[in-house]
Amino acid sequence: MNKMRVKTLLGATALSFAAMSVAYAGGFNRGTADTDIIFEDGNFNMRSGVTIVMPQRSYKTITSPLLGGTVNGTDSDYTQTYVIPSSAVKFNLSDDLRCAGTFTQSFGAHAEYGPQAITAGLLDGTGTVREGFTSNELGATCGYKFDLAKGRAWLLGGVFGQDFDYQQVVQFAPGLPAPLNAVPGGTGTLSFKDDYRAGYRIGAAYEIPEIALRAQVMYRSAVTHSPGNSAGDSFVVRTSTGIPVASFATDGNGTLPQSLEFKVQSGIAPGWLAFASVKWTDWSVLDVLRYNIQGLAGNPRVLEYYYRDGWTVTGGIGHAFSDNISGLAGLTWDRGVSTTEDAQTDTYTAFAGVSLKDKLGGEMRLGGAVSYLTSGSVAADPTPATPGAGNTFGYTVGSDWSYALSASYAVKW
Repeated sequence: MNKMRVKTLLGATALSFAAMSVAYAGGFNRGTADTDIIFEDGNFNMRSGVTIVMPQRSYKTITSPLLGGTVNGTDSDYTQTYVIPSSAVKFNLSDDLRCAGTFTQSFGAHAEYGPQAITAGLLDGTGTVREGFTSNELGATCGYKFDLAKGRAWLLGGVFGQDFDYQQVVQFAPGLPAPLNAVPGGTGTLSFKDDYRAGYRIGAAYEIPEIALRAQVMYRSAVTHSPGNSAGDSFVVRTSTGIPVASFATDGNGTLPQSLEFKVQSGIAPGWLAFASVKWTDWSVLDVLRYNIQGLAGNPRVLEYYYRDGWTVTGGIGHAFSDNISGLAGLTWDRGVSTTEDAQTDTYTAFAGVSLKDKLGGEMRLGGAVSYLTSGSVAADPTPATPGAGNTFGYTVGSDWSYALSASYAVKW
């Protein structure tokens, strides 16, 4: 019984908690579609959950002539708590064919800056007050199973739709040209929205259920967004009291990355399971997001990132304490993707989770993670008013922390 409980209690649980552990790693990565539900027993399965991530990152020092040189950071954390939803429904269409519908927030970011950072940013004419985006994913993935002489093989594939919603609020420096100089202390709000764009995923797996062995590889395609067709695509100029005085249409384009992930798990002793994964994400595709503000000089404009590819490595172990209770723990390393523009540094995460099966056939999963964010520095762009390597102002960040909590509930028939 213990060997089978490792499969049913830990088989998908382990790697789903591993995904939670890297919710604050790898550029703008957030949620991962719960396609592992395809492998679970049952003719019909449903699972829904949520992960809450609480990053704590602030500037240790800021370097800007507008602040008198290099000063100690006094702003509060610019990172903000966020919530990642996840839902999945799986149907067995036949003994060998299964399909799952999934929803999650695949990418996202949100930052709010204090008075020091806003003032330092005015060096290029606009100090960023807050900035962020979300990208939700709706997907359908199927798996077809082939029985082999030993074990079984799977072919996996499906499609997904991904949207994009971006907003940046900036404060204007004195002396800007009209109409911006008409609103001293005013703000501008840059907004982009793009409807769902199609992507695809394809993969394969091999299983030996008797020893809870599964090896899986999954590729997820890149998606290019080209906002500019929505009424929400705009740059709105407001006075210091928030009254709109001008509005300009905007358009732009940028790509969110492809990825390739390999995952493996296996029973290693009665009641024990080991798991590991390696994921490559093509963050180098995100060099800049190009956009135009129609009717204002200075086009085309860019939001600079210049990221490098990301690598995420996870390993851990799980144990079935009884037929209804199991637990796991693991570690993750994520390579920072920043080069010249941002403090996306290396991250080390420890995570743990528990699976509780109730008498009605449902399963509750609870987990938590602690991430150590390594220190880093970003140099100032020598020409901050024009595109180029480096931030508007130089800064350093210290060794910071991020925390995550996760809960989900699943039922099957």
